Amino acid sequence: MDWLDQVRWDADGLVPVIAQEASSGDVLMFAWMDREALAKTAELGRAVYFSRSRRRLWPKGEESGHVQQVHEIRLDCDNDVVLLKVTQHGHDPSIACHTGRHSCFFQLYRDGEWRTVEPVLKDPADIYK
Repeated sequence: MDWLDQVRWDADGLVPVIAQEASSGDVLMFAWMDREALAKTAELGRAVYFSRSRRRLWPKGEESGHVQQVHEIRLDCDNDVVLLKVTQHGHDPSIACHTGRHSCFFQLYRDGEWRTVEPVLKDPADIYK
């Protein structure tokens, strides 16, 4: 059986993907992959996602230069979520979020409201020209 056939794809042929920084354990982002994106990620050792808004493959960092080198690809116990252990390249400290932050998970719920708890490391206007 093909390893890709073991993934439980949703009705749209997608699987959710979590990118985790290998060195720190930080959860950097959440995205989607289709079969082609997962195959390319394994082949290239670099994260390639599927953009639902653009309806096409999205090599992470194609515009920003913030690419993700993939060290491990893991599948959860139900075979329906992929975890990538990555090194985020392109900026020091690393930026994974299109907002210019290290992680897309920069909002913390506390006392009945969402609070921004991570700084912008680079203005998105300077990233996406």
